[in-house]
Amino acid sequence: MSDVRIDDLPVRDELRGKSPYGAPQLDVPVRLNTNENPYPLPEPLVERIAERVREAARNLNRYPDRDAVELRTKLAEYLTDTSGHEVGLANVWAANGSNEVIQQLLQTFGGPGRSAIGFEPSYSMHGLIARGTGTGWISGPRNEDFTIDVPAAEKAIAEHRPDVVFVTTPNNPTGNAVPPETVLALYEAAQAAKPSMVVVDEAYIEFSHGDSLLPLLDGRPNLVISRTMSKAFGAAGLRLGYLAAHPAVVDAVQLVRLPYHLSAVTQATALAALEHTGTLLGYVEQLKAERDRLVRELRATGYDVVESDANFVQFGRFEDAHTAWQKILDRGVLVRDNGIPGWLRVSAGTPEENDAFLDAVRELKKEQST
Repeated sequence: MSDVRIDDLPVRDELRGKSPYGAPQLDVPVRLNTNENPYPLPEPLVERIAERVREAARNLNRYPDRDAVELRTKLAEYLTDTSGHEVGLANVWAANGSNEVIQQLLQTFGGPGRSAIGFEPSYSMHGLIARGTGTGWISGPRNEDFTIDVPAAEKAIAEHRPDVVFVTTPNNPTGNAVPPETVLALYEAAQAAKPSMVVVDEAYIEFSHGDSLLPLLDGRPNLVISRTMSKAFGAAGLRLGYLAAHPAVVDAVQLVRLPYHLSAVTQATALAALEHTGTLLGYVEQLKAERDRLVRELRATGYDVVESDANFVQFGRFEDAHTAWQKILDRGVLVRDNGIPGWLRVSAGTPEENDAFLDAVRELKKEQST
C-alpha cells in the first residue's frame, strides 16, 4: 500500500501534481514564518473564553445558532467602530477562517465552467481553493515592485472575463497595500467585462498604515471585503473568518454553507475575543512598531525591503533564497521561503524574537560580503 501515490488515485485533473498549502513546522528557538501574532491571549480574556464556553457547553446537545446572529452583530459593531463605516448584521457573514469564507464565495460565484483571477505573487490559497471548487484559475500580472500593473490587469480582466477577481491588501507575501483607486479600477473593469464579484482580502488590514476599504462597499453590490480573527486578534487557533458585503451576497453564500457550520464553542470563543478588542488592538500597535523597526534595520543592513502594511516583511535580494533561508535557520530562526526568486519573508515577532532575527541576518550579510 505504501507505494500508492496521490496521482495513482482517480483525483480530478486540476488537482494532479499540486501540493497542499503549508509552511515548515520546525522546533527552533524563534519561529517567524507563519504571520502569527506572537502575543498569547491576555489572562482576563482566557478566563472570559472559559466562562462563555462553559455556558455554551450546557447546550451542546442542541445545534448552534446556524445564522450566528449574536456573533455577526458584534462583528458588524467591530467593523463600524474601527472603520467609521456603518456595517450592520445583514452585511456580515462568518465562517471557519477566511479560507472557508473564500471557499463559500467560490462555491457560490465560481465553480465548473467559471473562472477566477488573482494577481501573483499573492495568497496562494486563492488559487488552491479555486481549483478545489472546480473554478478555473488565472494568474494576473504584477509589476517588478509587486504593485498591481493596472493597465495589464484591466486587459487581463477584459480578455478572460473572470467571474471572481481577488485583490489582497495588504498583499501576502509581499506586504504592500493596494491603493483604493486600483481596487476601483479593477472593480469597474470587472463589471465592464461582465458582472463579476471582486473579493478584497483584508486579512492583515489592522496592521496597515492606511484605512480599510470598507467604505467602497457603498453602491457596489458585487464587492466583498474578507477578514479574519487569526492575525490582529491573535486567534489563529480559533479559525474564525468573516466578510462584509451587500446583504444579497450574505444571502447568496448561505446557499452553499454547511448546516450549523460554526460550532457553539467557536461562536462563544469569538464573542469573548470581541469583548477585548481594545487590549488586542494594543498588541497590534506594538507589532506595527516592530514591523517598522524590522524594515528600518533590514535596510540599514543592506537588504532590499518591500514596503509593508502587514505584520510581516519581505526582504532580499538573494542569489539563492533557499540557501539564505537555511543559513538563517542554522542560526535558530525560522522565516518563510515562499518560492519567490530572491526573496524571503519574516513575520514580526516580539522584540526579543526580532532581535534574534536581526542578529542572524546581519551575520549572514557579513558572511556574504567576505
